[in-house]
Amino acid sequence: MKNRNIKELMIRSLYALIGVAILAFGAATLRIGQVGLDPYTAANIGIGGVLGLSLGVYQLIINIIILGLVFIFGRKYIGIGTVINMVLTGFFIDFYTWIYTTFFTIKINLFSQAVLLILGVVIFTFGASFYMSAKLGNAPYDAIAPIIVEHTKAQYRTVRVIQDVFFVILAFIFGGPVGIGTVINAFFTGPLIDFWNNKVSEPIIEKSVKIKLGQ
Repeated sequence: MKNRNIKELMIRSLYALIGVAILAFGAATLRIGQVGLDPYTAANIGIGGVLGLSLGVYQLIINIIILGLVFIFGRKYIGIGTVINMVLTGFFIDFYTWIYTTFFTIKINLFSQAVLLILGVVIFTFGASFYMSAKLGNAPYDAIAPIIVEHTKAQYRTVRVIQDVFFVILAFIFGGPVGIGTVINAFFTGPLIDFWNNKVSEPIIEKSVKIKLGQ
């Protein structure tokens, strides 16, 4: 039984890592398209830039701070997936951005921005759903809304939108990459993640785990 639990943990950890890699690629796609990133990343780029820190370094610092609050008010949302997300996401985004700018020449115009916007939002929300569906804990930022819902009984979508809008304002104040992509993520991240969870991520991961465990 112990070996089975360890094997399941390893499988789910791999899926969480894949999800983080996917969502970071989506964020980098939005960044390259100059259409605005998700509210949290946009705010972190803006504030990190003011402090002279890279996205990876600043986001890790702010994630540790938020994690402390999550530990106090909702530690059940913390797991291996939390650590994978909070440590790697910012650095993955920096890496993918380097790949884009080093090996690809993308002419920025309305058409390319529209394509990158759609791809970025779809990839980002799918990645977020995939790592969350591994059920190994939420990223510190993603744990905020569920904790508030748990303590207030408010609707998740409403809380998530308010949370995202707050970080949009922070990004705007500190000169982060705010654009139509930021607005779309602020208002549609929750619903899109719900869609991916129910239709794709959870069915794929749960079925895969059962097969790999021989159930």
